[in-house]
Amino acid sequence: MQVERQSQISLNGLQYRLTRRAERLAGNVFLLPAILVVLFLSIFPLIISLYLSLARFRFVKGGFEIKFAGLANYRKLLLGSEKRRFLGVMATPSPVGWLVLAVVVALLLWFLVRYVRRRGASVGGLLGRVVVTALVSLGVWYLVGTLSSDGWPGTLVVTLIYVFVGIATQYLLGLGLALLTTQSLPGRRFFRVVFLLPMMITPVGVAYTFRMLTDTHKGPFQPLWQALGLGLYSWVNDPWGARVAVMIGDIWQWTPFMFIVLLAALEGQSMELIEAALVDGANRWQTFWHITLPQILPVSTTLILIRMIEAFKIVDLPNVLTNGGPGTATESLTLQAYITWRTLDLGGSAAIAYILLFVVTFIGISYVNLIRSHVTEV
Repeated sequence: MQVERQSQISLNGLQYRLTRRAERLAGNVFLLPAILVVLFLSIFPLIISLYLSLARFRFVKGGFEIKFAGLANYRKLLLGSEKRRFLGVMATPSPVGWLVLAVVVALLLWFLVRYVRRRGASVGGLLGRVVVTALVSLGVWYLVGTLSSDGWPGTLVVTLIYVFVGIATQYLLGLGLALLTTQSLPGRRFFRVVFLLPMMITPVGVAYTFRMLTDTHKGPFQPLWQALGLGLYSWVNDPWGARVAVMIGDIWQWTPFMFIVLLAALEGQSMELIEAALVDGANRWQTFWHITLPQILPVSTTLILIRMIEAFKIVDLPNVLTNGGPGTATESLTLQAYITWRTLDLGGSAAIAYILLFVVTFIGISYVNLIRSHVTEV
């Protein structure tokens, strides 16, 4: 009788284990098609484009030919015929450029010292931060050199200007508008809707709109330009005027994205802390700086990271608004890759895309490690 009972218990245990294993296998079987689709749509194109960036593609009779060329496409961008277009022309930085470089290096060294003094600092983490500090310092040095009076910024530098100037302006404007619409002002619900309208317009529509607005010969602002004596002036004929026009259009389009996310963060903050601070005699600026800002910083850092990744892919505005001109003054990396692809240089286009991937990955990881980790400790 006891033997039969033990056998029954063993049989029940085996049946339970088989049932659990079958349930796990069933879950994997259901997930497998989705995983294969994701791999096919993301990993496979990355592998193919990586191979293309290391090869030369050309059409031949009856099809096409792909020859492995090693790092020739990258060498052409960094050292060869495309160097001026991609990296620009380096010159001696101006005094303002040297000042900017000194400030950036000082801030990076401060981050290093702060990390060394922090508990839990590791040798690996220190080495990684030293490498990031050296690369960022080198990048800033090249940035201020190409932006000097004798230099010429390439598509890489122009893209970085679009990203950092645009994101900083968009965040400040979005935060200001969000703070205004959280106040008890008349018509705030109406303006919340109005501020979102630019985000509803397609990038091509925004580009055509600003193309018309920057044309001083016609359009709704033609009388104003004429009165100011700028009737014969064209923004897009001047390199910096064209770049400013692209940045204004990008800021106008993407500020609503910052605004709506920051508005949600402001409305979700703890009101008890704010009320307690006001009762204790704190003014509005002190309340914002010491209570509101720390509460929305985690959302802000994530928001900036998402927007930064998206900003590196800017292509519609410079393509439609200025066609990358004058010359290549307003070309972004994505637009250069697109134009290179249109000339059937698929290897060169893939190389630009992979350099963009490396730049975005490096800046994103550096941002997360050097900024977000400190913010989340607040």
